[in-house]
Amino acid sequence: MATKKVLASVAQFCAGNNVGKNLETVLELIKEGSRRGSEMIFFPEASDYIAENKQQGLELAQKIDGEFLTSIRQSAKQHKLWLSIGVHELAEGDRPYNSNVVVDNNGEIVSVYRKLHLFNVNIKNGPQISEANTTSEGSGVVKPIDTPVGKLGLAICYDVRFPELALALRELGSQGIAYPSVFTEKTGAAHWHVLMRARAIETQCYVYSSAQIGNHNAKRSSYGCSMIIDPWGTVIAHCPSNNEPSLATAEIDLEYVEKVRGQIPVFENRRRDVFRTNYDLL
Repeated sequence: MATKKVLASVAQFCAGNNVGKNLETVLELIKEGSRRGSEMIFFPEASDYIAENKQQGLELAQKIDGEFLTSIRQSAKQHKLWLSIGVHELAEGDRPYNSNVVVDNNGEIVSVYRKLHLFNVNIKNGPQISEANTTSEGSGVVKPIDTPVGKLGLAICYDVRFPELALALRELGSQGIAYPSVFTEKTGAAHWHVLMRARAIETQCYVYSSAQIGNHNAKRSSYGCSMIIDPWGTVIAHCPSNNEPSLATAEIDLEYVEKVRGQIPVFENRRRDVFRTNYDLL
């Protein structure tokens, strides 16, 4: 499907608990991406809302065919571009999925990945955070899909700390990996660049790191720095460090993916006889 060179963008904005306002922001960024000639735009995790508490989060969650995604699908079709966007997907029970949804240029949902790794920490006399209290856990890796930017693998935020997912996606054919994210300011400043660049270098894939930025409410703020990283590990586009909604755009060159992989053939040199995998079972 993909041509050798296309434009892609990563989005950045500060979502709150007003779903309608967040939708307006996403739709404006889609228009801007279309004006730039982007064939695919990558939006952050939780682009639909960031709630102030569990009850509010449950009340705001929509099914995958709800108004939020329906409006975004219509915009993708109107502007003839693809989207990857992080949303809360209402499911059975009291905890929605944290999902990365891919919409094609006909407005059709072509893939849904549900976050595998949920952030749970319980530090004595320190922070106690349990994403599992508010979010249902995904059940498996989703096979990469054909997009304008090549074979695309899907992940979400905290997944970046688990290289086995990125390696599995590369083994399954990925030429790029999408990580819609909401990194805290502290962990973002310490780990955002090094983790995302590491995933790009070890998989020799483009990495699309779209992120939330700014103060969402009195208890939560995000690091931002949405960026696109090439298969050599170079940051080739990044959003500004202010809270205004923005895009960063770069040319995606699939011939460069092939070149990097030819120069350092790490996946041909892997010791599969020692480090066994079951990617072929997916």
